[in-house]
Amino acid sequence: MQRLGSLLLKSSEVIQGLRFYSQGIRAIQDLDLLKILQSEINHELTSKPPAQGDESGSLLDFVLEWDSPKTQDVVLRKKSESGEEVAISALLRGQSFEPDGEFPPATDVKMKVCIKKPGLRSILLFDCEVSNRGEDKSGFNIQNAYYIQSASCLSPSVYRGPLFSDLDPQLQDELKKYLEARGIGESLLNFLRLHLRKKEQSQYVNWLQKLESAFRESD
Repeated sequence: MQRLGSLLLKSSEVIQGLRFYSQGIRAIQDLDLLKILQSEINHELTSKPPAQGDESGSLLDFVLEWDSPKTQDVVLRKKSESGEEVAISALLRGQSFEPDGEFPPATDVKMKVCIKKPGLRSILLFDCEVSNRGEDKSGFNIQNAYYIQSASCLSPSVYRGPLFSDLDPQLQDELKKYLEARGIGESLLNFLRLHLRKKEQSQYVNWLQKLESAFRESD
């Protein structure tokens, strides 16, 4: 009986020792993770995208109408003296792998452009992709172009016309020039790319700081 009690006592000590060992390992792992988080935060705070010269771009005549810190998109708008309205919605495109393991061509921003003429209910809608053309120069390509008779015709079931790539190449070029004439040019595109990157970085740092704070409180 005494021997059995001794064995039970030793088993209890072993279990308690293993518990302390496990807690120690977890504390070390938490400390390592905390150091990694702190290092990542410092890295992000000291590696902000450059914003010098023409690389930073400009809003031109547009007004930043929507830029919530809780969302990934921004909305720009301008109204010309003639009454024509141009609205732009843009957000960063998430990076993904192709099936062959390669990254797709660099496309930084997804952008929608809506143009409305004064006194008309119809809207011209363009789906565009903005990308870096080298040396921090931005350019865009039109993926789709739609003529919307009214806001009530925005249902996905409504036919919006042929694919943009099926249009006559000369018409494609003219539609791109049409957008460029309304301020969709390099300076504005540079602004969008840089602003959205900063927005994403700010949200990422904020998330890291909340995670770091949670680990500190759990100690």
